Amino acid sequence: MPSKPITREDFSMRSLMIALGMVPLSACMTTPSGHPGTGEPVMACNNEALEQFVGQPASQELGGRMLAASGARMIRWVPKGGVVTMDFRGDRLTIGLDDANRVETARCG
Repeated sequence: MPSKPITREDFSMRSLMIALGMVPLSACMTTPSGHPGTGEPVMACNNEALEQFVGQPASQELGGRMLAASGARMIRWVPKGGVVTMDFRGDRLTIGLDDANRVETARCG
């Protein structure tokens, strides 16, 4: 049986199906963070004030003080030997804890 030639309607329908098939993929795209149009990351966190907390026992109250001192919006507590993602967030405070649950490191990102 010979194949029929592709018509304009067939081409339009195929284009539409391809376009609709790509819509879910757009949900997987990442966009740069920061100030629109500048490519600069948002840096709400300040490392300078964090050294004073090293050696202190981890607690909710300490976390609140560290947030206030650094200007960060969120905390990521990391136990000794814990695994974390390498994504950088300028508004996040990452606190590394030792075996005694005391602050060992504190840095933005």
